[in-house]
Amino acid sequence: MKLFVPLIALVLLATRIFAADPVPPSAVLLKLDGVETDPTTIDYDALPRLDGTHAVVCPATDELKFQLHNYLIHHDGKYWCFFSHGPVVEDVPTQFCSYATSADGVTWSAAKPVMPRPAEPYAYIARGLWVRDGELLALVAHFRDKGAFGVNKELQLQAFAWDKASQAWKFKGKLFDDAINNFAPQRLASGPWLMTRRDARFNVYMLLGGVKALDDWQSFPVIKRLEVPKFVPDEPFWWQLPDGRLHALFRDNGGSSRLYQAFSSDDGRTWTRPTITNFPNSSSKCYPLRLQNGVWAMIGNANPKWGRRELYLSLSEDGLTFNRMARLNIPSPRATTFQYPHAIEHDGHLLIAFSNKKAVTETLKVPLAEIEKLRKSP
Repeated sequence: MKLFVPLIALVLLATRIFAADPVPPSAVLLKLDGVETDPTTIDYDALPRLDGTHAVVCPATDELKFQLHNYLIHHDGKYWCFFSHGPVVEDVPTQFCSYATSADGVTWSAAKPVMPRPAEPYAYIARGLWVRDGELLALVAHFRDKGAFGVNKELQLQAFAWDKASQAWKFKGKLFDDAINNFAPQRLASGPWLMTRRDARFNVYMLLGGVKALDDWQSFPVIKRLEVPKFVPDEPFWWQLPDGRLHALFRDNGGSSRLYQAFSSDDGRTWTRPTITNFPNSSSKCYPLRLQNGVWAMIGNANPKWGRRELYLSLSEDGLTFNRMARLNIPSPRATTFQYPHAIEHDGHLLIAFSNKKAVTETLKVPLAEIEKLRKSP
């Protein structure tokens, strides 16, 4: 009997802790045509198609066969594309980062390195283009040996700054140790910058700050790897809702083929426990952005059957549920793959960058008028 009372107390305590855990407003992220969608019943072949102007930014060569982690920005009157560039496969020693520019997003300059190719055992991964105080920064993860995750990686998030006078990139400084972000920081309505952080063990945090100095950041935990059973969080991204809350989504490497979501009401300092949603994902990186008309667009590999061989664009009116989805009509054979999209809106178009087979960096320039037709479709 003496053992029974403490056991009951522990059960009641656990129940109170669980009940107090904040619950997201909804795990329903996809409502095609306004109806809660069972992702296993989506007829992807019946979805609309979005056409655009296709272009190659950087072809593969015999020496450099790897390209991934594409990022875009329009700055100083031209488009910039920034990506990881390497010899054989992703994230091996001597991998570096390259960039190209374009006046129209279709015809691109020859790719040039951002930094000298590092000596073994070091490598770089492209992590985004960020304009801070008027200065264009190329963010990179610097690490040793193969891959940025594991033990003794010496992982750092660093920045290179574009020097217009010399037409070259120069090392700017370190942002944070044991950190790899997913996209460039975004400015919160309250003033500071916010970006995601994963450490070398795949644990997820948010970095808040970046105003006083390049390396002035506070790190706040979001979710540890395997903290939620069967959920292996990867490549998180987020946006701010009109009511000030932050809405984060996570790729799941645990085999669910769904996105997970979480919310924050205090500028990313604390988060709800990530929950599975009904939005399908082929265990790959997605990219969201809010268009100038207020609509959220999200691009990703939404069809688990075909994995990364198809890219889809989805639209949300409120940043909470997506009610339209269309396949990007990229002129390439089914046997290829489209990896890690990034996009910007400019001059009446949505310019989308992606990697083809992790070997070629390409873009698709989609007229906003076509996206508006998708939005208004019955």
